[in-house]
Amino acid sequence: MSGVEIFLIGLAVLALLGVIFEEVTHISKAKITLFTGTLSWVILYLSAATDSATELVNHHLEENIAEIASLWLFLVAAMTFVAYLNKKRMIESLINKLLPSRISERNLLFMTGLFAFFFSSLADNITATLVSVAMILPLGLSKDKVLKFAVLAVFAVNSGGVALITGDVTTLMIFLDGKTEIQNLLWLSLPSLCSVLLLAAMLSFGMQGQITLSRKRIPVNKVDMLIALVFLATILMTILGNIAFKIPPVLSFLCGLSVMFLMAHFLRKDNDEDPILDYIRRIEFDTLLFFLGILLLVGMLKQIQVLDVLLKIYEVMPLPVANYTLGVLSSFIDNVPLTAALLKADIHMDPGAWLSLTYAVGVGGSLLVIGSAAGIVAMSKVPGLTFGRFAKYSLQLIIAYSFGYLLVHWLGQYLFIQ
Repeated sequence: MSGVEIFLIGLAVLALLGVIFEEVTHISKAKITLFTGTLSWVILYLSAATDSATELVNHHLEENIAEIASLWLFLVAAMTFVAYLNKKRMIESLINKLLPSRISERNLLFMTGLFAFFFSSLADNITATLVSVAMILPLGLSKDKVLKFAVLAVFAVNSGGVALITGDVTTLMIFLDGKTEIQNLLWLSLPSLCSVLLLAAMLSFGMQGQITLSRKRIPVNKVDMLIALVFLATILMTILGNIAFKIPPVLSFLCGLSVMFLMAHFLRKDNDEDPILDYIRRIEFDTLLFFLGILLLVGMLKQIQVLDVLLKIYEVMPLPVANYTLGVLSSFIDNVPLTAALLKADIHMDPGAWLSLTYAVGVGGSLLVIGSAAGIVAMSKVPGLTFGRFAKYSLQLIIAYSFGYLLVHWLGQYLFIQ
């Protein structure tokens, strides 16, 4: 291994440490990964000794950028929809209509889990977590009970996202790489939901009280309602269009976004006080820049053939055990770079095994509070939620994750081996 390759591996390790210890260093993970990701490719160009070597680096960078662009554009479209609906308080209005004025703590725990599960299929994990936490905090529950709600919300948000490409970035990455199909991913919702319900049942012990909820009337504009319907129709058409005609999801979502823009214009909701295009600026660009930096880093690691090490895990472990282990590992290492590395390593698995891996890397990050964006957001918003207090529920979390993984494994065997 050359000195340049060792230095590049060191850059990747530095970026990973920056992601893990973001709360300690107070340096945004987007900044550190974008810097190390771009610098690594600059170094590859500088170290290319011949014209043919430079051409090879250029070819791989163009491939890397094309993959990133597809992911970016899809996320920009989806996150703009959610930013609009959140700003117009459509999500808050829906919550007020769903919740009764009086409910038991146990039933509310299950409803919170179900809401987080289904909402995360439509919105990104950060938004779904913020909304779920916002439901919990004003209720006046004890600190221990708030922590139980938060733990369930994190697990449910990560579980709900794995079945739809709109719900989890790792699911989208695996789909865009051609490892699975939308109609197969939809089957993941069944075992994922079962694991959420199991965790809710385990966490509900000791919850006997009743809660009175204050109901607020939130007026909903007809145009906002129409745009919400456009969002739901876009998701439906993305799924159906890909299944029936192989239309790329990014194209469907950009088309839906353009319909939203035109609808706002013709219905006179696009004005100087509230320009519709401004909602693109409201999305989480630090998240998008983080993905950009990470994917550049992983592309570089593939270029220098470091990712072949991941294949060793599959040589020493049975395939189901290896996928399960990588899911657990994603609670220590961010699941985006882990998934990107696995895809770049070009591991060969049957469709059922790819479903198992999709569940594992999507939900495994829930085992530790630092293992997913949902956990980090919950930790920043819920008073008293620390790494140690979240870890108190490790047994319940590992049981729920293992139960869901077993169901997915059996489902994959039923769908693809029979």
